[in-house]
Amino acid sequence: MNAPVAPDPLRPWPDSVEWRPVSPRYFLVRLAALAAWVILLAVAGVVAAALWSAWCLLGSAAVLVAGIVRAVFMRRSVRSWGYAERAEDLLVRHGLLIRRLSIVPYARMQFVDVTAGPMERAAGLATVTLHTAAAASDARVPGLEAAEATRLRDRLAALGEIREEGL
Repeated sequence: MNAPVAPDPLRPWPDSVEWRPVSPRYFLVRLAALAAWVILLAVAGVVAAALWSAWCLLGSAAVLVAGIVRAVFMRRSVRSWGYAERAEDLLVRHGLLIRRLSIVPYARMQFVDVTAGPMERAAGLATVTLHTAAAASDARVPGLEAAEATRLRDRLAALGEIREEGL
């Protein structure tokens, strides 16, 4: 006899929610940022090896290996991001090892913040952040196409005005 399977608390309403992924270009933005840090730290290790001790080359090698390992897992990490709009709230999920599902009621939102750093702007991406009264409940959706970020920002602002409690 099969025991009943407990529902996964991180996958509520699987049949009724249409998850939207972040842009695939977000992976390239994250990869470029990782590569910049890895190169900077590896060069620093080489310089330290030239000035002090050849043992510093081990640090450079460790940085390169760690960067490669992180890059391998980064694609899955970016794919784990998703959001879904429902009638009363916004769902945001992400994470591989530690998965997180945030449910932000539109009525609780205080303001919506749209940001884009230099690398995101170059890729035509932006991040939408939802702020609520409780700092721990803030949710963000990175790697959105600029047009989608604008659409989501405008929709959330309109929903906040309709409820006259948030935004």
